[in-house]
Amino acid sequence: VMAKITSLDDLRKIKKNLEEQISLREKAENPESLVQIKVGMATSGIAAGAKEIFTFLVDELEKRNIPAIVTQTGDMGYSYAEPTVEVKLPGQEPVVFGWVTKERADEIIEKYIRNGELVEGIIPQNYKTIDDK
Repeated sequence: VMAKITSLDDLRKIKKNLEEQISLREKAENPESLVQIKVGMATSGIAAGAKEIFTFLVDELEKRNIPAIVTQTGDMGYSYAEPTVEVKLPGQEPVVFGWVTKERADEIIEKYIRNGELVEGIIPQNYKTIDDK
C-alpha cells in the first residue's frame, strides 16, 4: 500500500522510513553491529512478568534511539531468576541479567548498554542451575 503524498513533509517521512528499513535490513545481515537482547519467555518467565519487560525494552530502546534487536527466547535455564534478559553488546560476550524489573531494565539500558557499566543482577555464566550435573 503506497502512502498518499500530500506534502513535502510526507515525502520526508516516507524517505526516512525507507532509510530506516534499509538500515535495519543491512544491520540484520550484520547483527554483530547491533545490541542483541533476548528475553526469556518460557511459561514461568511470562508468569514472572517477562512480557512487560519485553515490551518495555522494545519501546524504550526505540525512544532512546538505541539500535537493538530484541527477541524472545525459551527457557534459558535460570528459572529461579526470572524475568531473565540476555544482552550482547557488539563484539562482546553475552551477559545474562536476572530478576529484571522495569527499573532494572531501565538501568540496563542507561548504564550497561549506553556506557558499558556493569549493573546489579548479572548471573555468572558458569552458574546455570543448582541441579546441573
